[in-house]
Amino acid sequence: MAGTRVKARGESMLAERFSVFAECLLTGVWIAVASLGGVTYPAAFAAGARHLRRRTAHEDGGWREFAADFCTALRGGWLAGVAGWAAVAAVWVDVQAARAGIPGGPLVGAAGVGALIGLVVAGLRAAAVWEPDARWRTLLAQAWRRTILDPAGSFLVVAGLAVVALSAWFAAPLAAPVLGAVAAAAVAVEERYRHR
Repeated sequence: MAGTRVKARGESMLAERFSVFAECLLTGVWIAVASLGGVTYPAAFAAGARHLRRRTAHEDGGWREFAADFCTALRGGWLAGVAGWAAVAAVWVDVQAARAGIPGGPLVGAAGVGALIGLVVAGLRAAAVWEPDARWRTLLAQAWRRTILDPAGSFLVVAGLAVVALSAWFAAPLAAPVLGAVAAAAVAVEERYRHR
């Protein structure tokens, strides 16, 4: 039954931490598969983050709970996905304008890329705290505020994204499992912010 505590396993601390790491990699694959819809990536990250929160709280949960959370998050999450792709398109236009030699173009292009990175971080932070009764608009507004007020935490999420990019550059199949590590990083950053 979802939400029930798992009995103590008697594992060593090393075994417990390794199992959380392995769960992050598995969750990354689930996130990658659920994101194949193009606009489904916010819901996929939200379901993945919720799964990892359950795992670190020693609660039951697996693929079925992930799928149920994904379907619930998708109700409003697909709009957030469309908005994300619109932001990427706008930044792409900015960068193309900067490359065309328009006066002030490099500054506008750099500002656009910086804003896009901020939006991605805010989106991941929103997904990290998603609950089934939450509204995406509210989550994103609050996450944007936390992104600005907690630059150290936001930098940690950016570092996680850099690991995904480097993994994809090194060996493309590694990018999928590493997505779970990014979700875990966002969950950890939000937990750290909550306890400040």
